[in-house]
Amino acid sequence: MTSRAMPPRRTVTALFATAALTAGCGSGGGEGSDGGTGTEEPASAAPSGADGAPLAKTSEIPVGGGKVFADRKIVVTQPTEGDFRAFSAVCTHQGCLVNKVADGTIDCPCHGSRYRVADGSVAAGPAPRPLPEEPIIVSDETITLA
Repeated sequence: MTSRAMPPRRTVTALFATAALTAGCGSGGGEGSDGGTGTEEPASAAPSGADGAPLAKTSEIPVGGGKVFADRKIVVTQPTEGDFRAFSAVCTHQGCLVNKVADGTIDCPCHGSRYRVADGSVAAGPAPRPLPEEPIIVSDETITLA
């Protein structure tokens, strides 16, 4: 009987950035609150455009609703008159971009996760965590990422 030398066992360790751990439901969705492709390509969880460029005018964000800025991976809501909030638009389930705000929730097209406009908390799963809040500045009638 002949013996063969076995190749050494290799262990591969993958490092995941915090963004990958907090990513949600796939990419999709154009800007606005009315559409998106709902494809399942993961989106980066880091918002783009924290460069001081305005996101929107306050008049663009409906009371009790919001607007998705897919190109910036941000959703801005106005739960009550004059109270503006911003959250990551990356679903915490598998990385999809949320694509609309309707009936008091921020909705992901990929697997049906829904988040509350007031605080980004999960209203319906499979999302395991709330949407991370993003800092914004509301000055005069302009909303800007902080």
